Amino acid sequence: MNKIIILLGPTGVGKTGASILLAKALDTEIISADSMQIYKGMDIGTAKPSVKQREEVRHHMIDIVEPSETYSVGRYIEEVVPVIDFLHKKGKVPIIAGGTGLYIKAMTRGIFSGPSADWELREELATLEEEQEGSLYSYLQELDPEAASKVMPADKRRVVRAIEVCLKTRQGISELQQKLTSPLPYGFIKIGLTRDRKELYKIIEERVDEMIEAGLVNEVKNLIHPFTHLSAVAEPAKAGSPIHQLSSIQAIGYKEIAMHLKGEFPFEEAVRLIKRNTKRYAKRQFTWFKKEEDIHWIDITGIYGNKEIFEHAEQMLNRLCDKACFINKNLLS
Repeated sequence: MNKIIILLGPTGVGKTGASILLAKALDTEIISADSMQIYKGMDIGTAKPSVKQREEVRHHMIDIVEPSETYSVGRYIEEVVPVIDFLHKKGKVPIIAGGTGLYIKAMTRGIFSGPSADWELREELATLEEEQEGSLYSYLQELDPEAASKVMPADKRRVVRAIEVCLKTRQGISELQQKLTSPLPYGFIKIGLTRDRKELYKIIEERVDEMIEAGLVNEVKNLIHPFTHLSAVAEPAKAGSPIHQLSSIQAIGYKEIAMHLKGEFPFEEAVRLIKRNTKRYAKRQFTWFKKEEDIHWIDITGIYGNKEIFEHAEQMLNRLCDKACFINKNLLS
């Protein structure tokens, strides 16, 4: 079975530099598993590999859609499989690098793939909720009691999605979720990077400061410039509104800066919120990956150099492959 190496972990832990050294050692290429790096023009806030790094090692699934486009995990799987197969045909062992757990789960375990978003329907549902608060949750209880029991009434996004699936498929989302898509037919070697939480949070704070210095504010300005109604970026998104469909605008870093540009709060508060929300995201990533099976964790607390992190990954691969040296890609076949 063809092999794939997955290098995963929370944001800011040190995946990018280590994955590049690993790809060089294996003479292979990197496939991003980051749900925000797919968007063009969103470089600073998503911590994309630099132009120089992408010249050193070819990266796939980066800069593939416009920020105005919607993108789903189902589409990711459809587009990543040909890339994986292409690399395997070239005799290379692909390296998947990223922290979007949903993408990794879809590849390794399969995932529920429901109907695409129906924005007109969502607008109708939002209108119903505005007319009578709590009506959507009551409606979901009628349509799919099991799904309703698993979601909080205040979680409008999940309530609307569950109703949408029921109305579009005439089946409950609970029933459909039991019919997962199949995992991709590869042998996955999953290596996770972790470090002390306080240390990671300090790295995150420093990285946000670096993003600001690198020009994140101007990047956000360029991103939202095509939209005439800047206010829609910061206000609670209304179903059916163009801005609501843009996951790109809702990304951490972009949303907070956009709210600042609208005048919702001072610049210093925007920076504070970016740091806070990024830390919360990292915490959610830790929680998500704990549910993943067969991850071989490397604690890199106190280790900051890419070369050192890479060497720890090398040692791990040696042990997993039970070989003297993993650098010969044929040993992973």
